Amino acid sequence: MRPTPIIVTSGNGATALPEGVRVLRRGGSALDAVEACARYVEADVADTSVGTGGLPNILGVVELDASIVDGTAHRAGSVAALVGFGHPISVARAVMRRTPHVMLVGEGAARFAAETGAERARNLTPSTRRLWADALRQVGETPASVRRAKRLLPVVKRVIADRLGTVNFIALDRRGNVASAVTTSGWGYKYPGRVGDSPIIGAGNYCDSATGGACCTGYGELAMRLLTAKTAVDRLAAGLRPATVARRAIVDANRLADVPFNVIVLAKDGTHASATNRAGRRYAFMTSEMTGPAMRSRAAVRATRSTRSR
Repeated sequence: MRPTPIIVTSGNGATALPEGVRVLRRGGSALDAVEACARYVEADVADTSVGTGGLPNILGVVELDASIVDGTAHRAGSVAALVGFGHPISVARAVMRRTPHVMLVGEGAARFAAETGAERARNLTPSTRRLWADALRQVGETPASVRRAKRLLPVVKRVIADRLGTVNFIALDRRGNVASAVTTSGWGYKYPGRVGDSPIIGAGNYCDSATGGACCTGYGELAMRLLTAKTAVDRLAAGLRPATVARRAIVDANRLADVPFNVIVLAKDGTHASATNRAGRRYAFMTSEMTGPAMRSRAAVRATRSTRSR
């Protein structure tokens, strides 16, 4: 029996789901579907955590990270600290398809994007520039003073707070293939060159068509330390259900630190779940039989004093 095609996403990806589901309805691949969804959010200037309109680093430069994984052939591509291009997810897929590599970063990623004809963009919009300038002003700095600073770390520590955000998608197509994609502008006002979990295969993004997929949002350093996405898929392979897998991922994260962390999980049979350590957060999904996206609460798994080791 063929599975019902489905896409699962973080809450801010809900509006993109119809784009991907259209791909799945016409028999398109899970890879095409997650790329289409990610591109939709990357182009949304109202989303300050992704693509054009994403929050910049401490110097006012928007550095983008993205990754895409083919769960059937176990191919993957990613980019990190990409500057000047609007669709890092498509550059990541080009890395997967056209190079012998998995990841390109910084100037190399930008050179490759230009070489392959990727769409250029001015990702720092007037509104996100104002947000950046306002954040600096609150700690007694200005764009000019920060750009002249010899030491950036003290400023970063005063400004950065919890300005986290990412969008991710996991899709199952009618052939039973699974693919996943994550794209982000990273931690707002981060130190230049900071790379989170989103482009790290196995940390913020992983899938296997024989099992399912998992993707993370929130404090990416935890996902890198725990290899959360790969661990979640391994737990699916061991027979655990998505709800249990998602909760265990948050328990793992809570043992390290009480900071925002979220995970979505999709099993190969189309069942799915999500968990978080912050109450009131939601995720979204849409099948090929639905007329629009549905939102569902993430299971909240709060840290306790006995589980924190920060």
